[in-house]
Amino acid sequence: MSTFQELGLNEDLLHAITDLGFIAPSEVQQKAIPVLLEEERDLVALAQTGTGKTAAFGFPMLQKIDINSRTTQGLILSPTRELCLQITNELKLYGKYCKGLNVVAIYGGASVTEQAKQIKKGAQIVVATPGRMKDMISRKLVDISKIQYSVLDEADEMLNMGFYEDITDILAHTPMDKSTWLFSATMPKEVASIAKKFMYDPIEITVGNINESTNQVSHEYYLVNGRDRYLALKRLADANPDIFSVVFCRTKRDTQRVAEKLIEDGYNAGALHGDLSQNQRDLVMKSFRNKQIQMLVATDVAARGIDVDDITHVINYQLPDEIETYTHRSGRTGRAGKTGVSMVIVAKSEVRKIKSIERIIKKQFEKKDIPSGMEICEVQLMSLANKVHNTEINHEIDPFLDSINELFEDTDKNELIKKFFSVEFTRFFNYYKDSKDLTVSDSGESKTREQSADEVRYFINVGRKDGYDWMSLKDFLKAVLELGRDDVFKVDVKDSFSFFNTEKELQEKVLNFFTDFKYNGRFVNVEVTENKGRSGRRDRKRSKKGRNDKPRSERRSRRSEGSSKRRSGDARKNRHSVSDRPRRSRRK
Repeated sequence: MSTFQELGLNEDLLHAITDLGFIAPSEVQQKAIPVLLEEERDLVALAQTGTGKTAAFGFPMLQKIDINSRTTQGLILSPTRELCLQITNELKLYGKYCKGLNVVAIYGGASVTEQAKQIKKGAQIVVATPGRMKDMISRKLVDISKIQYSVLDEADEMLNMGFYEDITDILAHTPMDKSTWLFSATMPKEVASIAKKFMYDPIEITVGNINESTNQVSHEYYLVNGRDRYLALKRLADANPDIFSVVFCRTKRDTQRVAEKLIEDGYNAGALHGDLSQNQRDLVMKSFRNKQIQMLVATDVAARGIDVDDITHVINYQLPDEIETYTHRSGRTGRAGKTGVSMVIVAKSEVRKIKSIERIIKKQFEKKDIPSGMEICEVQLMSLANKVHNTEINHEIDPFLDSINELFEDTDKNELIKKFFSVEFTRFFNYYKDSKDLTVSDSGESKTREQSADEVRYFINVGRKDGYDWMSLKDFLKAVLELGRDDVFKVDVKDSFSFFNTEKELQEKVLNFFTDFKYNGRFVNVEVTENKGRSGRRDRKRSKKGRNDKPRSERRSRRSEGSSKRRSGDARKNRHSVSDRPRRSRRK
């Protein structure tokens, strides 16, 4: 079916489709709409983000409900406020010629009283987030006991956010004979559980393979040292002058921190996360849609409501905890038939995740080097040249031409061109002329192996014989020291001892912490090494076998009396508990 007319939609909806400029239905629309119009059946549809799922369930629901009735007949659950509002606005556009249609959005962060008033006016369709919907049901402010159609949109994301119990409680208030339509990008066990519990013999529709990424998106990864992650992000942005991107972080704190640093460094950036008020989120999204923001730094949850077709890049500043979430991230670009790029900035410890993602999305990543300073200068220079070449002349400048010509009358063409483009080129050249190479080899070594004067290398008396590899030792150090994920680096594990690096400003904290520190019944000692290489010697030779297992309280007390005060056994045990300490994000 190549046209919407062939799908069986009525004239009011077709008229709206024409106004919206839709030309041909997407694959999920071709498969879902005729089935939902012809039969009263449950349906499970698996399709990637950006494939037109809202229209796939929106058009059938609008055509099948009774517009003349003020009873709530359709319920659509979505994971976030942004997506809830987006679906509501789209349904209103689809039904603009359906006289009497009332679609109401119910979501947190807005007035419950006002939302209840809108429902009392007679809402045929309610679009809601699970938390607010459950709250309004408990207050008896909404009645869904007579709905005929329920939709679970982005079902996998709702369950990832912990809404399983809310969803089951909400659906328990709905009729048994309703039709349930479940739309999801992935099919984890929890989604299958919902389908089994609340759906009867559902029709299954799959667009592409489950979890597979769209062919419109190319996938790249850049291997860097963890501490260079932010510098790598800036270079990727500078190497793509026309970038219009979403940058994903794992936590709200990291999201705000990265956005603030980008803004400080002169980028058009903004943050989108759950700690923002609804008004703040609306302002950020308005600026992003108007392209006043070129780099939107977002958490996975907040980004669920982003429906912008022109996004050129998705940058994974940090990979998600759940590998399947990568599918949702990359789906923010390559929408509406356009192409996009999904970039991943990874440290050596995360490369294994790339392989896991490749298996899930059934696409290969291309390993690329972080652009060098001169490569960025060239890209920026040519971008400016193209903009100048393609700029339409504004003749309002004509009255000033005589003065401009007089100023440059002794300047030949080549010199004038050099002067003009040097304005932009010099800015990038001065910034990048002494910049280091950020790309590291697969072994984890950067191409420039010298250790910075701001780094400190340590010896620690645990190694492979104690059950550590470089990854588990790094995780251990981050946990006990309460450091960010990038604060420990260059971890080199030997049989009975190991080495690691931190920034110099953390030296006192590291040494003080490991004063008389016991773990699993033995003393764990840490000392600063003399050599700056990865296998440097310690600055103190061990005088006899086993000294590395002995306390160093006497030596440490001479260096810092105040920092070597002893705590009681219970207090020390509590202080050094690995599993109970929250991880801190990397300092600025």
